[in-house]
Amino acid sequence: MTGTVTGLVTGLVTGFVTGFGDAVLLAAAGVLAGLVGTAGGITSLISYPALLAAGLPALAANVANIVALVACWPGSALASQPELRGRAPWLRRWVPLAALGGAAGSALLLSTPPGVFARVVPFLVAGGSLALLAQPRLALRHERRGSPDAVLPLGLTVLSVYNGYFGAGSGVMILALLLVTAEPRLPAANALKNMLLGAGALVSAAGFVLFGPVEWAAVVPLAVGLFAGSTLGPLVTRRLPSGLLRWLVALIGLGLAVRLWVAPGV
Repeated sequence: MTGTVTGLVTGLVTGFVTGFGDAVLLAAAGVLAGLVGTAGGITSLISYPALLAAGLPALAANVANIVALVACWPGSALASQPELRGRAPWLRRWVPLAALGGAAGSALLLSTPPGVFARVVPFLVAGGSLALLAQPRLALRHERRGSPDAVLPLGLTVLSVYNGYFGAGSGVMILALLLVTAEPRLPAANALKNMLLGAGALVSAAGFVLFGPVEWAAVVPLAVGLFAGSTLGPLVTRRLPSGLLRWLVALIGLGLAVRLWVAPGV
């Protein structure tokens, strides 16, 4: 009897310590991921592996990651007030499209086998990263010759669906799209990107909460960290030279593309 009680107490203490350690890990990863992601980088490059390290299987980690990413929206909005001033009409036009794309992507995730697009994603991420490096030249060409009106809505639709489905690298790709078609100033384009990603994440998260199991024990500490980090990212973007930031984000994106090619879906 004494041995049984001792074993039970030991199990409870071990479980508490392990759970607390995972929560600290996820909160710390959230701060770093929120900072990097809202500064123009790739949030999921940090947050998704942290969820896997905390013991979540791939699909559960993907769902928890998308739900937690909602916390970046208010944080980045608060920190990006100078860049977002006067952009309400633009946001009213394009945020609903991003939200609908996110809903479609989450529906795909819940209804298709994992890894359907695994071999395509690395090329998308690499393409977005290279477009960032070429952005000054592409933006100049766009200014001189213009581009079809369908480029922004079509590109935003496709990338928003992908963002709701998996999302890794979607920020880099949307940022490149906006820099070429809508806003050539990197801090302003980054702020708009954060609002579009936030809208898509919110709708996707709502779908997962209603129709799919969510690991709230992992979501809550990660979301707390993401909110804190997302209030810092726009400040970094505002202060770093645009050229340096563009290279940093592009190199991170290319690194992620290689990783996704070597280990699809991870």
